[in-house]
Amino acid sequence: MPIPARADIPALFRDPQAKPAGLFEDGLLLACMIPQRGPHLRWGEGPCLFLGCVHTLPDRSDDTIRLITLWVSDFAARLGVPLVRAEVLARHPLDVDPIATFLHRLTDMGWDLRGSGTGQHDERVARLELTAERRPGLSALIGCRVHEPRSAADQRGIA
Repeated sequence: MPIPARADIPALFRDPQAKPAGLFEDGLLLACMIPQRGPHLRWGEGPCLFLGCVHTLPDRSDDTIRLITLWVSDFAARLGVPLVRAEVLARHPLDVDPIATFLHRLTDMGWDLRGSGTGQHDERVARLELTAERRPGLSALIGCRVHEPRSAADQRGIA
């Protein structure tokens, strides 16, 4: 998921407003992400949980992304949000490797490709949506505690 190349990545996750989530296995941080409820996106309509700033441990990304997909779908459903949206940096056309192979794996995991366009950080991105779905048995695989993400309006102090 894209962030500006000049961004201070650790600072994004230290920001107390961000409410980052981490995915751990045996004490090892496999992935970190920032789920946002109801951000102002340039695409898609209706309420969503936006999965931003996703970073995974190298050499484990497929399995980790599969777990993130299951978890975020369940988390959105528990929040009462019908969709998860995400953006993937796409410097090449969507049908050209390496992005095509990655997007194909994501669609195999249940993500729907919603085209490309300008993302949250003014970079060219592939736009993805995932339907929220309760997964009651998931807690046997993934244990995660997350502060409920605040909406963009809440973050600006608007009720």
